[in-house]
Amino acid sequence: QVLFGDPNEKKITRYTSLVNQVNALGTDISKLTDKELQNKTIDLSKAVGQSNDFKAILPQAFAVIREASFRVLGLRHFDVQLIGGIILHEGKIAEMKTGEGKTLVAILPAYLNALSGLGVHVVTVNDYLAKRDSEWVGQVPKFLGLSVGLVQEGMSQEQRKENYSKDITYTTNSELGFDYLRDNMAVMLQDIVQRPFNFCILDEVDSILIDEARTPLIISGSVDSRDDKYNAANDISKSLRRNTDYEIDEKARNVLLTDDGIIQCEQVLDGQDLYDPLNPWAPYILNAIKAKELFIKDVHYIVKDKEIIIVDEFTGRIMEGRRWSDGLHQSIEAKENLSIQSETQTLASITYQNFFLLYPKLSGMTGTAKTEEAELDKIYSLEVITVPTHRPMSRKDLPDLIYKNQYAKWRSVADECLDMHTLGRPVLIGTTSVEKSELLSSLLKEYGIPHNLLNAKPENLKREAEIVAQAGRKGAVTIATNMAGRGTDILLGGNANYIARNTITLLLTKGSSKDEIRKDPQLENLFTFLYEKIDSSSITDKELEQKLSIACEKSFTEDRLVITLRAAYQVLVEKYDRLIEQERQNVV
Repeated sequence: QVLFGDPNEKKITRYTSLVNQVNALGTDISKLTDKELQNKTIDLSKAVGQSNDFKAILPQAFAVIREASFRVLGLRHFDVQLIGGIILHEGKIAEMKTGEGKTLVAILPAYLNALSGLGVHVVTVNDYLAKRDSEWVGQVPKFLGLSVGLVQEGMSQEQRKENYSKDITYTTNSELGFDYLRDNMAVMLQDIVQRPFNFCILDEVDSILIDEARTPLIISGSVDSRDDKYNAANDISKSLRRNTDYEIDEKARNVLLTDDGIIQCEQVLDGQDLYDPLNPWAPYILNAIKAKELFIKDVHYIVKDKEIIIVDEFTGRIMEGRRWSDGLHQSIEAKENLSIQSETQTLASITYQNFFLLYPKLSGMTGTAKTEEAELDKIYSLEVITVPTHRPMSRKDLPDLIYKNQYAKWRSVADECLDMHTLGRPVLIGTTSVEKSELLSSLLKEYGIPHNLLNAKPENLKREAEIVAQAGRKGAVTIATNMAGRGTDILLGGNANYIARNTITLLLTKGSSKDEIRKDPQLENLFTFLYEKIDSSSITDKELEQKLSIACEKSFTEDRLVITLRAAYQVLVEKYDRLIEQERQNVV
């Protein structure tokens, strides 16, 4: 590196002249009126239609969207974010550190490529993020006259088709994959919801293309099953001993019966052949052993409302409606003494790896891609470029501490929490499973430390974003599995915008406790003001939530209700900002 210089730096230098061109156009574009700015989209898409040359219009398109972003969201892209946008447009991977604003970066290449009218997919790891991004930064392309769609779990076929026809569509990797499989099974042309693939931007690209690459997406149909066999196999598995009757390959998650084990099983089954093709027992017994040894409650699955629900091992989120195949799910139901649901057979399946290779142009962004650079290049031909941070890094990355046993480690973690909590430092602790997070939680209770717990348990999920937003309060302690709140900002001293939004929701929700309001005359007045302006009987909670999310941003609106809500929101933000300011100084 001393001789030839840093190869990554050379790549970044290549983009500097483009960034300078964008900046040079900035002054002229900032003088345009809103209408003139919106007309730029029409001019640019005409230019793309005629020449199909994105390179020529890139500086102008980026300058337009940067200005629009500033007018709508109050956020103006930094130079490093423009570099990130160019890397994505070129179909490469931009590695940007956490907090550098990847969400905002994505709208640059999305806008530019959507000008061709062929559609752009922005893919995130969960429904909450897809919804948040489409409502938040999605306002910018909307303001410039492009249409923005959102595909979520539980949408009807018509809604899906409509959202896929939009210029930019926000969705999650699993929705996208399953829609592709359903389209390939469709008999009638009008049942197909997706358009031909054009360009895809993956958020948390390493999680989707590497961690989950081998996860197959499967659509299945039901077949007749034998409940009695699952229960019998479960009883047999309890009498078998590890390493004597069967061996376990932890890495491949596989189980092998030894000769002794086979004899033992056949004795219990009155001499029936385990591998009899007409009445096989082996698959049932092997699944029962897998359920006993390899699938642990509260790590791989949870039991909710008498159902087995899978916990995603990569994100720690619960996956409603998903089931393990080949009778494994039924074996776990037998193990937990639940009613056994019918078996399924695979009708269509694809892995993420094969699925994302179907896009003519693919790009992605993440905080950690350099470590998987070789795989990304070899499998997907995606080059990884590290984007420098906007300001120099000031965080201290300390070396790892190693302990002799689990007990010593968790005690030490709890002691550290106690010290930090006493000092008033906010603490965030990441754990690898639901089980570990609950273990630590019980230790902290012993120490009498108030804390918030965030894991895949449904009761904690509802408050997910709220817990993460307030994790920066003085003395706050937050425990989270690695699924936590991706994409909600932790602000030191607390997040005034979030508290303000929450308060309005509380003021307007029917049947919520209003005791807090009565103690505070300012809130009491605001409450009365809102109630006079809003006819709460004629508007549903869902519509109200939608209007509120628009009110909390800076986009233009003529909707009377949104304007009223925005006024109330501004008053509350100022109120909480004053309260938090003192705490922020202390925490910093």
